[in-house]
Amino acid sequence: MLVRAVRSAVSIPGVEAPYDTAHLTIRYPARPAQSDVERMSGMLAADPGDAPYPVVLMLPGINISSETYRWLAVAMVEAGTVCVSYDWVGELFPGQYGLTPGVEMAAVTPEGYGSRPTTPAPNAILESLRERPPAVLDGLLDLDRVAFVGHSAGGTVALQSASPRWFPTVRAVVTYGAHTMASQQLGHPAGTLLASPAEAPVMLIGGTEDGVVAASAIRYGEDAGAPAHDPIERTWREALAPTTESWLLLLEGAGHLLPCHPADPTSARGFLEAPKDSAHEERLRSLLAEVTTAFVAAHLRGTPEAKAALEALLDHPPAELADVRRR
Repeated sequence: MLVRAVRSAVSIPGVEAPYDTAHLTIRYPARPAQSDVERMSGMLAADPGDAPYPVVLMLPGINISSETYRWLAVAMVEAGTVCVSYDWVGELFPGQYGLTPGVEMAAVTPEGYGSRPTTPAPNAILESLRERPPAVLDGLLDLDRVAFVGHSAGGTVALQSASPRWFPTVRAVVTYGAHTMASQQLGHPAGTLLASPAEAPVMLIGGTEDGVVAASAIRYGEDAGAPAHDPIERTWREALAPTTESWLLLLEGAGHLLPCHPADPTSARGFLEAPKDSAHEERLRSLLAEVTTAFVAAHLRGTPEAKAALEALLDHPPAELADVRRR
């Protein structure tokens, strides 16, 4: 499959300039160049064969460029979707700015949680795609079938925001290295786990050697690196409604930045983790792409092969999976 990208931008309501703009990369299945105009411009027509295409919105981690997820975005397109990622420089904490999935702190406080999405980005992006789609994809997007795929803080805000009240078209949520424990700095008591409003099927993925999640335990009133600190497993067990189809996958030896390839060592918090074996990481990334695309294809497109691949994870889990559970 030929995968191409178009770029766009969207204003985030309620945010002051110059930090009110997210830049989008929209990847789609394309036809080979049909004319000199396409060959010279590089703007190739979308392949309408499997249209309309469901949409995957990728929500990034803090200070992580969307380009580090390009390999996964391409896999999403190859699985039959249009994949949208974004870069947004905004306020991380008071007076501190960087790349962000968009976190509205007031919406995560004890008083604000549950009243609205904890990030304003998805609504602005999806509304923009509905009202002003790129010309090359006009009429080819199915915005009634949407998946959130989030990493780290991006996964957290996806879990906190994927309510059918706010996003009724979300059919699946996949996260890596994300959980819903609440920071004491926002006024929550130690050990607080926020309930996720998600009703669509959810797949939580984590790594057994996630040094960033381990080091962050102090935010939640727990000891950094303590064996009992397992917020991803706890989120799967306690934060998701029992009526929600929920998966938990733990990748053996995987760190927090596994989805980032190549990772940027000058940004984010990769310095908290020991270097990983590159060959093993390649196998883990391949598995991460397989399970993520299978989950999305099963729930957005109803693909029988994807459904069978998910069942195979339970019946014959690959060696790289330290744990797999479904309820």
